[in-house]
Parts: sequence; structure tokens; C-alpha cells
Amino acid sequence: MFEIEYEFREEDLIHFNEIQFMRNDEIQRNIQKNRWLVPGVMGIIGGFYYFYYGDTKSSGYIVAMAALWALLSPKIMMLDLRRQILKNYTAKEKSNLFGTYTLTIDPANPNYLLEKSPSGKHKMAWSDLVRVEYGKRYVYIYIDLSTALVIPVDKVKKGNLEQFAEQAEKMIERFA
Repeated sequence: MFEIEYEFREEDLIHFNEIQFMRNDEIQRNIQKNRWLVPGVMGIIGGFYYFYYGDTKSSGYIVAMAALWALLSPKIMMLDLRRQILKNYTAKEKSNLFGTYTLTIDPANPNYLLEKSPSGKHKMAWSDLVRVEYGKRYVYIYIDLSTALVIPVDKVKKGNLEQFAEQAEKMIERFA
């Protein structure tokens, strides 16, 4: 029997959503447009002030604001994303989401991944799971294309995460 126990926290949820956000090509294109189009227009306006009015001071302020926009807008968007992620959940949902999780691969019940979480006990059929993915500080067991069990490597309290992840991968492949 393979079993791991780990702690899932707010920063783990935020991290997973940031990764999903960064992988979305449409969102990345919009960020790049926002990052370069707005400062480009501001640069043109600054050039207009400089060449038409000869106003160096105003032109300098506008170009400086354009440069700050280009540098800081992606970081501000990520901070806003973090705020929005946590705002989507009620206090009760957060209490059911964050806490200690136990995942079990039981040979006596080989068709399911057993999960014990703050919200209760759940069975997930291996045929419904998509894949296991490894990150630098996390292991993800994808339930569907946009939802995963996020396992922070440094918060595993009990069990061998490497062996568990390898076995989970084998079980997903077997039932796929």
C-alpha cells in the first residue's frame, strides 16, 4: 500500500493557478499587448509633446510612465490574480480546501485513488485521472485538464512521494 500525507495551503493553490494562468496562450498574448501597446501609444504622445511643443519635461514624464508601465504591469496583474483567486472562495470552502490530505493507493481497492481531506473522504477512479506531472517544488495529479491534486514536496509529512507518484503514474496508464 502506498500512502502519503501532506499539508495543502493557500500559497499552493495560488501557485497552481499562476501556473495555469502562465500556460494560457491567449492570456499571455493579452499581457504582451498590454505591456507594449499602451507604452507605445504613450511614447508617441511623449514624442508629440517633445517635437510639437518642445516640452521636454512633460515628454520625459510621459516616457517614464510608459517605461514603468512596461516593466510593472505584468507584476501588478499577477498580484491582482492572487487577490482574485482567494476572493473566489468563501470561508467555508477555504476551510474544506486547506489542511491535511492523505492519498492512498490500496491494492485491496485497485480501481480508485483514495483521498482523505478536510472536506471528507473521496474515491477517484484511475480511469478519470489524466496524468502525473512533476514541478520543482510540487507534484500534480491532474483530475482533468485544469484541475489537479497539488502536492507540495516540502510539506509531505508521511510517506515516500517519489514512489507514490511513480505508482500513481502506472495506475493512470493501466486504467487509461
